[in-house]
Amino acid sequence: MLLQLIIASAVSALPPQAGRPPVAPVEAIGGILDAFRSNEVVALTDAHGNEQAHRFLLSLVRDPRFAATVNDIVVEFGSARCQDVIDRFLRGEDVPYDTLRRVWQDTTQPSAAADLPIHEEFFRAVRAVNASLPRERQLRVLLGDPPIDWDKIRSREDHFTWIEMRDAYPAALIQLEVIAKRRRALLVYGLGHFQRKNVHANFEMEDWRAQTIVSLLERSGPTRIFTIWGSRELAAIQPDAASWRVPSLATIRGTVLGAADAARYFGWGNRFGLRDGKPVPIPKEQWRSLPAEEQFDAVLYLGPASAMTESRWSPALCSDAAYVEMRLKRIAVSGIPQAEADRLKTYCASLAAKED
Repeated sequence: MLLQLIIASAVSALPPQAGRPPVAPVEAIGGILDAFRSNEVVALTDAHGNEQAHRFLLSLVRDPRFAATVNDIVVEFGSARCQDVIDRFLRGEDVPYDTLRRVWQDTTQPSAAADLPIHEEFFRAVRAVNASLPRERQLRVLLGDPPIDWDKIRSREDHFTWIEMRDAYPAALIQLEVIAKRRRALLVYGLGHFQRKNVHANFEMEDWRAQTIVSLLERSGPTRIFTIWGSRELAAIQPDAASWRVPSLATIRGTVLGAADAARYFGWGNRFGLRDGKPVPIPKEQWRSLPAEEQFDAVLYLGPASAMTESRWSPALCSDAAYVEMRLKRIAVSGIPQAEADRLKTYCASLAAKED
């Protein structure tokens, strides 16, 4: 009996990865489509500005199996105020460019990051796919960013009212347009919106401000979202991941990757608690851990960090004085760091210097 107790104690003291099998990755597109067999919504991380993630998304959407499986794509990089515009464009109608570009330019995000060319390329790729499909099988893109009206934004407080809706609005949209209509949707958002427990809140979810798209959908009914996070440094947890085929998809529950602390998959900063309704930093020694398998379901591997490249703004934006003025005004009124305005100015100045 004593020996059994000693063995049991030793086992319980082992790190959670001990005895767990390594992940066996699968072909990425097939793996994602398989996930739709038992899930109405599959969430795929949008690594903002990352060209490898963008190319994978286009290859997924262009795969003939995708439109045969999925009805909708819900995206972060489009203003819900322009839903009618994108519906008409994706049906193949003629839409003036100045009207079309408001889809991605008029989101709640004031910085020029909204105008990376990969966003426009995505919408044009879906339009091209739809052109080859019968009307009843055409893909619909649902614009998930709240329908802010920038003409009415006069202060940081005005802007923040819309920022606070950035999870609740798309969650409600998915409930009404996807789940209630028994459709299937690919959700393409930044991974912060996919957290089941918010790392910034130290994994406490009592406060409404800690909720995410996924937590709101899963707590409101029987729907469970299959969440896929992008990750570039898996080899630190499972060494053979460095030799995985690109792209690869790996479901993590019950594996070495699933047992690892979820915080190892991202480098986010401080954590906060609430005191009198205001955020207060939590000391690092009080930070909680959470197994990755409780936070997300699978990882998409697109190669190591050293192989990643970022999309760049079109030089044409810098020659559009009205556009630059609009961006600088929105950055100023929203109260985001001046560094965003400086980044745009520096980029445009560097292009002007090259022309000289």
